Amino acid sequence: CAQDGTSDYESELCLVIGKTGRDISEEDALNHVLGYTASNDVSARNMQMITAQWSMSKGLDSSCPIGPVLVAPSVIPDPQTLEIKGIYNGTTVQDGHTSDMIFSIRQQISYLSKGTTLEAGTIFLTGTPAGIGYFRKPAVVLEDGSQFSVYIEKIGTLINKVRYE
Repeated sequence: CAQDGTSDYESELCLVIGKTGRDISEEDALNHVLGYTASNDVSARNMQMITAQWSMSKGLDSSCPIGPVLVAPSVIPDPQTLEIKGIYNGTTVQDGHTSDMIFSIRQQISYLSKGTTLEAGTIFLTGTPAGIGYFRKPAVVLEDGSQFSVYIEKIGTLINKVRYE
């Protein structure tokens, strides 16, 4: 993570594609999912603000922890029914629900497969609830020695201990 006081948390549902497909319909989208897990899409906000392309701000070493388990679609037949929480040093800072997503999981899979093959093993994150830290007043950032947890209903809790290098 960036060690300049701009690393931010983003609690997100992560999905893993299990069946390769292209131009996938919304109706068939969930049939392509191998499973679901939790992710903290750590973002270096200083790098994000430099250009319109955010990839670099999310691609630093250790920037996208995922886990702790991969949960099968048989356990989560409807991914729009999950509570998501971000917990920073014991305080809940994000409290959302997948039903609040701007685009449903089905829509996201269908859209991302338009003209592009989604290979089995592809992972993608599905968006974060309100409450990211950098844009709070005052800003809340991931500090050395802090702990950030992502809880997702039916999946469990991903715990990240922040260590500056």
